[in-house]
Amino acid sequence: MGFYDDLRHVEKRKQRVPGVGRLIMTSITSAVIGGMVVLLMLPTLSNSGYIKMVEPSSTNVMSNPAANLFAQPVSVSVETGTVKAVEKAENAVVGIINIGRARTNWFNSTEDVEQGQGSGVIFQKKDGKARIITNYHVIDQAQKLEVALPSGDKVEAKVLGYDIFNDLAVLEIDGSKVLTVAELGDSSTLRVGEPAIAIGNPLGMKFSRTVTQGIISSLERSMPMDLDGDGQDDWELDVLQTDAAINPGNSGGALINIQGQVIGINTLKISKSGIEGLGFALPINDVKKIVNELVEKGKLERAYLGVTPYDLTNVPRYNWKETLNLPDDVAAGVVIRNEVGKFSPAGEAGLRQYDVIVKMDNKDIANGAQLRKFLTLNKKPGDTVEITYYRDGFKKTATVKLTKNPQQ
Repeated sequence: MGFYDDLRHVEKRKQRVPGVGRLIMTSITSAVIGGMVVLLMLPTLSNSGYIKMVEPSSTNVMSNPAANLFAQPVSVSVETGTVKAVEKAENAVVGIINIGRARTNWFNSTEDVEQGQGSGVIFQKKDGKARIITNYHVIDQAQKLEVALPSGDKVEAKVLGYDIFNDLAVLEIDGSKVLTVAELGDSSTLRVGEPAIAIGNPLGMKFSRTVTQGIISSLERSMPMDLDGDGQDDWELDVLQTDAAINPGNSGGALINIQGQVIGINTLKISKSGIEGLGFALPINDVKKIVNELVEKGKLERAYLGVTPYDLTNVPRYNWKETLNLPDDVAAGVVIRNEVGKFSPAGEAGLRQYDVIVKMDNKDIANGAQLRKFLTLNKKPGDTVEITYYRDGFKKTATVKLTKNPQQ
């Protein structure tokens, strides 16, 4: 058979397939009934949240493809916890301008010059005055201090008190233009990983009240401080660690929590090539204790022992045996470097030059910084302390009655 015969054969087979018309009609009828059921159930499905219906007044992007071609202006109200915290605290953060005197080349005269800028936190407003917490190193060697308020006004500040070891100072200004006072929080409730927000003036007033955010990285850090530049640590500063960006000019500014409460005073950072996110702040609970005493007395009243401490680890190793006669199990301590005054607290208790102090009230003392810190945090003038020390290879103890520092 030819080609045309084959086609006719196929055609004949198609004609023998029964019920095609009925099948098509059944499909159409089912589709119509299904569509009507869906339309009737749309309100119920929309109310239950299963289907989001397009409101009559809304723009249906699918029905208007040209709407996708242009950016549409959108107004968004952002009310996050961070925004609210910053709004609560930022106007309590001020700029501190350190002004000194410099000699000019004209007529051998002097003039005021700006020596540096930092930050501060307004923590109290009372009797027409406002008081500000800042770092001691922000005001160091200042002949005059100015405070730059959020309003743009500048007012002269008076120093109420300071403590070089804790790097804290309290200033007082006229409070007539102060509108916001910071709320001081509780640093004892902090947890590692919770949000931390730094507010300050990095690089000066050009970037005033800059906000950076991070977390609390650690609650227990002690930073050794060499205050007199002699290569020996004089103090151990207890600080909070944060990765919120802290830069020069942030010193004295606020570290706040998500409630907008001040939990620390930004103090320092580790600034080395390749190191980022290592900033430190004084815990606000420590700050509150010190600030109250600075306001009342202008300084911290420290207990006085009457010795000049020198770290044993800085003594050449051969002197440990040849000069100090220390046993092999002594690994650290404090050598009394000075001639002990006969009528000093240490002298009256029988301590001498080259005695090696290893414990105070049975607490290990490894260096001079720890000795000063122990006396500052735990003792007041009039208290007694039990000192464990070595002399000529023998362990001894002495009870010392501490007095007020005669130089204070």
